[in-house]
Amino acid sequence: MNLTERFINYTRFDTQSAEDAATTPSTPDKQLAFARCLRDELLAEGLADVELDEKGYIYATLKGNIDDRTVPAIGFIAHYDTSPDCSGANVRARIIKNYDGGDITLSEGIVSSPKKFPELLAHIGEDLIVSDGTTLLGADDKAGIAEIVQAVCFLRDHPEIKHGPVRIAFNPDEEIGEGAHHFDVKKFGCAWAYTMDGGDLGELEYENFNAAGAKIVIKGVSVHTGYAKGKMLNASRVAAELLAMMPESELPETTEGYEGFYHLVSQNSSTEQARMYFIIRDHNREKFLSRKAFMQSCIDTLNAKYGAGTVEADIYDQYANMKEIIDANRHTVDLVLTAFEQLAIPPKVQPIRGGTDGAQLSFRGLPCPNIFAGGVNFHGPHEFVSVQVMEKAMAVVVKICELAAKTNY
Repeated sequence: MNLTERFINYTRFDTQSAEDAATTPSTPDKQLAFARCLRDELLAEGLADVELDEKGYIYATLKGNIDDRTVPAIGFIAHYDTSPDCSGANVRARIIKNYDGGDITLSEGIVSSPKKFPELLAHIGEDLIVSDGTTLLGADDKAGIAEIVQAVCFLRDHPEIKHGPVRIAFNPDEEIGEGAHHFDVKKFGCAWAYTMDGGDLGELEYENFNAAGAKIVIKGVSVHTGYAKGKMLNASRVAAELLAMMPESELPETTEGYEGFYHLVSQNSSTEQARMYFIIRDHNREKFLSRKAFMQSCIDTLNAKYGAGTVEADIYDQYANMKEIIDANRHTVDLVLTAFEQLAIPPKVQPIRGGTDGAQLSFRGLPCPNIFAGGVNFHGPHEFVSVQVMEKAMAVVVKICELAAKTNY
């Protein structure tokens, strides 16, 4: 099976995760169905130590072919769930051969145009895999899974490439921020690893947001509108007031690069009660702490205005910026940059305006930078991935394994 076939086969599984589920995986009927098939595939490919645990985490090993106990085990990780933002059911992937730089009609009325998505122009002459416009594609992160599996199969079939033990792992629920929660770092047994979960060619990321969530409950007072004067407290209106307190210049749609933001993810409100879910993000630790304090000050202001207990807030940390961990383990980045250089891949080192499982794993003792997997325009029907970029990502995995066996760490 070649890389493209492997990836397209993976996209046929609906593995969409779900917020606020009480189980892991969050959608066991969907995600575990794929996990079982992937486990069986790894067994069929002859990998060792293949395991699927009760939480949906898959582990496997390609044994080293060099008799040197000093060669470290190196790890590669990808997630198999897809975003709750867009349907992942009945994905119909197709290949646009030798893309000519023009519009791509996905389905009636749904067109991926370089006028709106200029990133397409970087892939003229390449073979692009797209959906039919009714679902996402699932390159985030089934492209990463396909690249890792194809890479270990390539190493298995090319014993002339010397390498140490290669550990691979695939997990559920990354898209809802829980992908690393049940990851067994000790069992994985690596000094460091990489998530293959980045975007376009050459991306290398080891800085991410500090992240917090804020679950807000607003208690209103419902009274017949004809007799409401001096009695009613409309929770929906208080929710609108809270949202208006967020600076317009500090929203996702008005920020870029290292700029942080506040984002209202969801809201469900009536006169009697409103529930809001915000996320708070910033790369800078001090600014992040200030943002959390600002959110709490907004809550305090509303409680002072409408009465204590009107607004209740649970503001909690989700993950932290992995940069401090990676800076202390700089070889993890240098190894990738050397691989890029030898493969003639121009590096694009940039901060993640989000987070990865690797951020959480880094703080649990597994330094874990993030490498490109090739997908572009994640989480929506305009998602695509270049076959040629996937092949280069696979080659990066192979090259890293080769280089790690030649260097003392």
